[in-house]
Amino acid sequence: MVHRKNILSTMIKSVVAAGVVTVLWVVVGFSLAFGESIGGFVGDPTTFFFFKGVNSGPAWGTIPLSLFAVFQLMFAIITPGLVVGAVAERIRFTSYILFIVLFALFVYSPLAHWTWSADGLLFKMGVLDFAGGTVVHISAGMAALAGALVLKRRKSHIEHKEVPPANIPYVLIGTGLLWFGWFGFNAGSALGANALAVSAFLTTNIAAGAAGLSWMFFDVARGKKPSVLGFCIGAVVGLVAITPAAGFVSIPSSIFIGAVAAVISNLVVAWKQKTSLDDTLDVFPCHGVGGIVGMLMTGLLATKTVNPAGVDGLLYGNPEFFLTQLKGMVIAVTFSFVMSFIIFKLINLVQPIRVSEEEEEEGLDASQHNEKYSQGTLIVAGQEVENTF
Repeated sequence: MVHRKNILSTMIKSVVAAGVVTVLWVVVGFSLAFGESIGGFVGDPTTFFFFKGVNSGPAWGTIPLSLFAVFQLMFAIITPGLVVGAVAERIRFTSYILFIVLFALFVYSPLAHWTWSADGLLFKMGVLDFAGGTVVHISAGMAALAGALVLKRRKSHIEHKEVPPANIPYVLIGTGLLWFGWFGFNAGSALGANALAVSAFLTTNIAAGAAGLSWMFFDVARGKKPSVLGFCIGAVVGLVAITPAAGFVSIPSSIFIGAVAAVISNLVVAWKQKTSLDDTLDVFPCHGVGGIVGMLMTGLLATKTVNPAGVDGLLYGNPEFFLTQLKGMVIAVTFSFVMSFIIFKLINLVQPIRVSEEEEEEGLDASQHNEKYSQGTLIVAGQEVENTF
């Protein structure tokens, strides 16, 4: 969805997060997230230092501790990879590496501890987040908003130049990979091959389908044509919104969650386009807003019929739980935004966080990596022409 001259730079930022976060997770990240609690705020960094005792440690529920650690690593990897979508086409590569390190240590790991550790701040409040609505999506969405504000607008955005997506078929393929991979995220969070995993699998798939259709037909209702991008974006929003709720809500509720999240995120995207906010790939409207909607819908629609280990939501006569989810969401939003904003500002003090105007014009593939992406040539009216997108 970025310009052709920035495809490689955008892709490598997502992939390099896997390398950086994996090393951090082994050294200290897993300890910060799931180590012995220090006041409910963060884990003791020495608990699993360099994965000490992870292979021989006691089982985490029904699975080996080492398997749980690797499963949680996948969540930690994807989160900073989401943020790059908001600052694509202008963030310096080395500055992004610094962001990954600081975000993983000071935003993601503490928030994971608050939410999923038995002694964590949000966990003890009674906040429910089945697979990462706060930890992954709200944190990434708010970091995306902070990054867009600090890095400011791209030159093409200031000049109101329309930059068409470089390769929409790749967007379709990517959406399919995300949709399939999300089953591992959400169903896997049941930590077993059981009825709860199947329920989470079903609600995940249904919410994605409902959201994709809702986004597409909401566009039609507003005078647009049904688009490939519209369905793909809507499906991802549905996957985001169902993430905190997947193991707590019924199948009919998942349809409602997907549809509501798609419409709200669609409206936020439309609002954003009227402002000077340059969130390149709409990470805040999709992941931030989608995560917020999902957390609140969990407070509304959760039922112990689906998961006896959970609680009933507002619709089932428990307004206190809805307020708990609201408080937890506000805490996560505030913490993620403030900390991420500080991190981006600190990085900019160490080195320029943004590429120069000349480097931006040349494209980050060439200016940052000395590489270029080419799809060859196009044949127009029987003649070869340069493929500019």
